Amino acid sequence: MSHQNAQEVLESIFGYNQFRGPQQDVVEHLAQGGDALVLMPTGGGKSLCYQIPALLRPGLAIVVSPLIALMQNQVEALQQLGVEAAFLNSSLQADEAYQLQQRILSGDIKILYVAPERLMLSSFLSLLDEVQAHIGLALFAIDEAHCVSQWGHDFRPEYRQLTILHERFPDVPRVALTATADAPTRAEIIERLNLEHARQFISSFDRPNIRYRIVLKNNARQQLEQFLETEHPNDAGIVYCLSRRKVDETAAWLQSRGWNALPYHAGLDAATREKHQRQFLREEGIIMVATIAFGMGIDKPNVRFVAHLDLPKSMESYYQETGRAGRDGLQANAWMAYGLGDVVSMRQMLDSGDAPEERKRVERQKLDALLGFCEATGCRHQGILRYFGEAHPGDCAQCDNCLTPPDTWNATEAARMALSCVYRTGQRFGTGHLIDILIGKVTPQVERFNHQQVSTFGIGKQYSVAQWSSVFRQLAASGLLEVDIAAYGGLRLTEAARPVLRGECEVWQRQDPTPAGNRMSKAERSSRAKEAFAGAQDDPLWQALRAKRMELAKEQGVPPYVIFHDSTLLEILNRKPQSLTELGQIGGVGQAKLARYGDDFLKVLEDHA
Repeated sequence: MSHQNAQEVLESIFGYNQFRGPQQDVVEHLAQGGDALVLMPTGGGKSLCYQIPALLRPGLAIVVSPLIALMQNQVEALQQLGVEAAFLNSSLQADEAYQLQQRILSGDIKILYVAPERLMLSSFLSLLDEVQAHIGLALFAIDEAHCVSQWGHDFRPEYRQLTILHERFPDVPRVALTATADAPTRAEIIERLNLEHARQFISSFDRPNIRYRIVLKNNARQQLEQFLETEHPNDAGIVYCLSRRKVDETAAWLQSRGWNALPYHAGLDAATREKHQRQFLREEGIIMVATIAFGMGIDKPNVRFVAHLDLPKSMESYYQETGRAGRDGLQANAWMAYGLGDVVSMRQMLDSGDAPEERKRVERQKLDALLGFCEATGCRHQGILRYFGEAHPGDCAQCDNCLTPPDTWNATEAARMALSCVYRTGQRFGTGHLIDILIGKVTPQVERFNHQQVSTFGIGKQYSVAQWSSVFRQLAASGLLEVDIAAYGGLRLTEAARPVLRGECEVWQRQDPTPAGNRMSKAERSSRAKEAFAGAQDDPLWQALRAKRMELAKEQGVPPYVIFHDSTLLEILNRKPQSLTELGQIGGVGQAKLARYGDDFLKVLEDHA
C-alpha cells in the first residue's frame, strides 16, 4: 500500500478531495514514523488522522478505544470503505476471538480496535510481539486520550498503563487524540503517556456550525417542546438530564406528547441500553434522553441538536456534550435551559461528594467558569474559545447573544439591597425567603424569625419576584454570593461582596427577557436554522434519497450514516449527478461505496428526474 500517497488514499478510499485543518500534516508526520498529540474538536475528522497512516504504513495498526459501541461504529464504517478492520473486546465469544487472532497473524487485518483493559493482558502483548516479528506494527493510536486525566469526567485508570506500548515497542509511532483538553489536561496526557517529544497538532476548538442558546428556566419541559416543535420536528437529538429519575420522567413525558424518545442511563440493564443505542444510531429522528453516561464515542454525524435540561459540570463537559451535535458540518443547535436551582444543586452535589478538598476546589472553579458563561452578555463562541485559550475574530452570528443581544441594566442598588438582606438575616436563608422580605411579604416563615422587623423588610417593592430571582441568580453566578451547603442551600456573602456593599463598585446584570418577547425571536431564529437545510426537508427527492439509504442500511444491519452522511446526501440532492463519474466526485463517495451503492442512488435520481 505504501506506493500510494496520503492524497490518493483520501480520494480513492474515503471519497474526499481535500484534507481539513491540520489533518494532512498529522497524516504525513505519522506516516513517516513520528509521534503526535492531536487536539481536534469533535467532528474535526480525528479518525482520518490515524486511519490513513495506518493504510500507508506496512503492518497492523492498533487503535486503543475506551468504548465497545465506538469500536463497532468505526469498524462498520471502515468495512463499508473496503478496509480490513476488526475489533477485539469482551463482546466476542472465545472462538470468535481465536479466529480473529489467526486472521491477525496471517496479515488479513489492517486496523484493529482494542479496549485498554484487553491491551494490558499479557496474552495480548505476546500476540503483539508475534505480530511485530512477522508482519510488523504500523502504529498505535490512543483515542479519547483525556481518559488518562484524573481531573477529567472520563477517567480510566487503565489508560495510565499505556506507557508500556512505548517501553515494549519503542520504534512504533504513537498518536494520542482527544476532542477536549484544557492546558492542565494536555500537560497530564503528555506526562502520563511519555509524549514529551511528540509533535503537537492543535486545531481551532471553534464549531462554527453550532448555534449556542441558553434560556432561563420557566417550565423547562414546555420550553423544550417549543424548541423541538419550531426547530427540530423530525430530527435526531440528545436531551441531557442530571439524574436517572429525571431521564426516565422526561423520556416518558416526551413519548406521551408523541415524540420518538428513548431513555439512557447507567441504571438501565445492559440489554436495554444496547437496544436504545442501536435504535438511536440506526433509525432516523430519535431523541435520546440521557445522563452523561451516554455520548462518549457516539459517532452519529447527523445529531441536529443537543439540549440540556440541567447544567453540566464544567465548560469541558458543556463543550463535549454540545459537540455531539452537527458532526457532519451542517447547521445544529445547542440549547440549554438554566436557572438558580441548577446553581444550587450543582454546588450541593460538588460539596457533598467525597472527593479530596483540592479536587473540589478545581471542580468549583470549573463550575464557576460555566456559570459565568451562562450569564455572559458577549458572543458564546468567543466565550468557549477564550476558556480553551484561543482567540475568536468577532461576533459569530451563531449564538443567542449575537443574534439578539441581551439588554443590561445597572443593578448596583438592587444588588446592595439583596446582599444587605442576606447579611441582616444571618446568611443562612435561601432565595425564596429573602425575596419575601425584600418585597415586604409577611409569611409564616418571615413571622417565625421575626424578619418583618429587619431593616431590609419591604425595601425592594419596586422589583417583581422574577426580577429579584434574576438578581440573586446573577449574584450567585458572578461569585458575590455563595451557597452554604451545611445550611441547606442558604446564601452567604463572599469577600467580593464587600466593595459592592461599601458602594465602591457598580454591578451590571443582564436584563432577563420577558417570555412574550422571547417567542417572536424564536420563530425568526427557527426560520434561519431551517434555511441552512435549504428547504431539503420538504423535497420529495430528499425523502427518496433518505428512504433508499435507510433500505440499504437495514439490509446490512448498519446505521444509515455508515452508507452516506447527510452532508453527502445533501450534495447529491443539490448537484443531481447523472453518471457514476459525477457521483464519484461528491464528498464522502469513495471507490468502494461508488461500486456498491452508485447504481441504487442514480436510479433514485432518474426516477425523480
